Amino acid sequence: MARVYVGIGSNIEPERNICSGLASLRRQFGPLTASTVYANAAVGFAGDDFLNMVAGFQTDLAIHAVLARLRKIEEAHQYRGEGPKLAPRALDLDLLLYDDLVLREDGLCIPRDEITRHAFVLRPLAEVAGDRRHPLLGTTFAELWTAFDQSRETLRPVALECRC
Repeated sequence: MARVYVGIGSNIEPERNICSGLASLRRQFGPLTASTVYANAAVGFAGDDFLNMVAGFQTDLAIHAVLARLRKIEEAHQYRGEGPKLAPRALDLDLLLYDDLVLREDGLCIPRDEITRHAFVLRPLAEVAGDRRHPLLGTTFAELWTAFDQSRETLRPVALECRC
């Protein structure tokens, strides 16, 4: 079984879409480990604030099968994959880690580069996988978060009660 971590974000009806996305992930993959939800300003474009979190789960599926299921969940939430990368999103699901796999192919980077670049990815990942080591850096996610320049991005914890 592979341990998988997915970044979840939304800035279009974010409360509804995060909750619906979590319910879809549970239906597809089973029990989830979920981080706190954080609000933060849009990064790379002017837009409404995002809600972001990380969820982890176990799966027997191969990485490409996991990715296909994530894309279907996004599409069900009116994700527009053909639009610009840095744009408002109803639901954005980013595969961050697939066990300790290191993969660089056809635009797919695992572990995802954003892990070490953005607080809205690293902080929730450190919450749910703090003792795990970054497959390339060998440092735990908790250590990476402690060393991260937290002044660059402001994260605000959000109490989000999903009924799923």
